[in-house]
Formats: sequence, structure tokens, C-alpha cells
Amino acid sequence: MLVSAFDYKQWSDRRTLAAMARIDRAAFPEAAAFTAQQLNHMVIVEELFRARLAGTPAPHRATNTDTVPDLQELAQRLAASNEWFSCQARDLTPAQRQQRLSFTFADGRLGCMSRQEILFHIINHGTYHRGAIGHALDLARVAHPADTYTVFVHEAEPARRG
Repeated sequence: MLVSAFDYKQWSDRRTLAAMARIDRAAFPEAAAFTAQQLNHMVIVEELFRARLAGTPAPHRATNTDTVPDLQELAQRLAASNEWFSCQARDLTPAQRQQRLSFTFADGRLGCMSRQEILFHIINHGTYHRGAIGHALDLARVAHPADTYTVFVHEAEPARRG
């Protein structure tokens, strides 16, 4: 299920990025800035959890930045993150998925989660922020993509409709 969930996340993230690119930045600068900030936060959180899973130093000191990279850079970082997490979901053994990791959150608080819980958190976290981005897209008069798991499954496997 985790492998399928990360396939879904990649699909949904691509659709969200395509919609974000259609925002008229001159007419709706607040919506454009908000969606980019949300995506920046998503990417940073994913990079922080990647480091925790890999046992490497935290690449960021906070879960957002004062300066938000452009959409192209964020899209590239998100694609790299999605690929990395997809490999983790596919390659971890059941025993590895249950392994608990202790770490420090960006706010300095201690945390402990299994690898599987971290993978689930990444899926859930992205869904939450894509929802916020969807609201901003509505405000900017850009149709937000249907990004539910049911739409993904039936698009990926059209035979399920018949």
C-alpha cells in the first residue's frame, strides 16, 4: 500500500504543480506567494525526514525559509524527494519498516517514529498542504485538480471502471 501511496503522491504533486503554474501572478500575487510557500514547506519537511531516515544531518534549521525558491526549483526538489521516498517504500523490508528512529524536530523537540510512520506522515503531510494550495487556487480562479486517491486509481487502472 505504501508503494501505491507514493505513486499517488507523485501523481497528485504533478497535478498540483501544473495548476500552480497557471496562477496569474500579476492578478493574484497573494495566492501565488501562498502556494509557493506551502510547496516550499512541503519540500523542506520531506528533506528533513529524508535525512532522518538516512541518518544524515538535518539539511534545514526550520520548516520554511524567508526566501521561497522559484517554482521550477521547488518542482525539481519535490520530484527528487518523491523518487527517494518511492524507493524507500519499495525497498524497505517489513522489519525495517518497523524500526523506530529517534530524532530532533526543527523546533528542538524530540521525536520517535517508525520508518513506516514517517512514510505515512509524508503522504499525509503532502495531502494536507495540497488541500491548502487547492483553496488558494480557487481564490486565484484556477481550477484545482481532483487529486483524490480514487481518481488516481481509476486513472492509473481504467479497467476498474468497467
